[in-house]
Amino acid sequence: MALVSADTKISELLTELHQLIKQTQEERSRSEHNLLNIQKTHERMQTENKTSPYYRSKLRGLYTTAKADAEAECSILRHALDKIAEIKSLLEERRIAAKMAGVYSDSDPPRKTMRRGVLMTLLQQSAMTLPLWIGKPGDSPPPLCGAMPASSDYVAKPGDKVAARVKAVDGDEQWILAEVVSYSHSTNKYEVDDIDEEGKERHTLSRRRIIPLPQWKANPETDPEALFSKDQLVLALYPQTTCFYRALIHTPPHRPQDDYSVLFEDTSYADGYSPPLNVAQRYVVACKENKKK
Repeated sequence: MALVSADTKISELLTELHQLIKQTQEERSRSEHNLLNIQKTHERMQTENKTSPYYRSKLRGLYTTAKADAEAECSILRHALDKIAEIKSLLEERRIAAKMAGVYSDSDPPRKTMRRGVLMTLLQQSAMTLPLWIGKPGDSPPPLCGAMPASSDYVAKPGDKVAARVKAVDGDEQWILAEVVSYSHSTNKYEVDDIDEEGKERHTLSRRRIIPLPQWKANPETDPEALFSKDQLVLALYPQTTCFYRALIHTPPHRPQDDYSVLFEDTSYADGYSPPLNVAQRYVVACKENKKK
């Protein structure tokens, strides 16, 4: 019943999102005429090589209108982003509910049947669809935006992906990509599932063994302070694996869609580090060990 209710709500939200997209296009079409007038006015001023009171007054009015148009379009886009976030949240709730009930869709097969290639593709898609934080002027990036740490009282929700420090079969400890199953406030411990179905393991771990993954990408052009800096020590998901390893930031992202370039610690190389490898923002977190080996 809950799944049907979620489907209905998602359908309603998609309809609302479609309307918002249409409104955005209508708003943009209206503003184009005014922007064209601004361009033509500047061209006339250059031709006449003077800035008269008439032109100053006209431009002031045109720019005031352009600012209002941009703010109206921005408001609609933010509303649309809220709808998308709500849809993604409902889809995740539906997936968790199906998992708990033992019901799976074709796109989300049970863990025991998921092939490794499918898992790698899902991880890549998850990184690509991580939303970009777009704050209003003067807003600071929130916790879990890029490199911004979670608040001290933050508790990851069921279904959230985290870096989890677990004991391997050989007794060594390693950081793995895991999914939160539950959190007990009485014991302050998480139950998490290894994201790699080959492990088929559920771990009970204290909070200090869990690092939440970013919930938003940081925009290097507007919020560079929310990104790890060059030579900073981090934990990064090694490409085509589900394990995090210590690495140094080689190059931070330059554009919102860019990955980090990182140097993984690797004793098989003379300088102790691998050649630069790309890792998505979603899979780079602060290393709890601050000192380099």
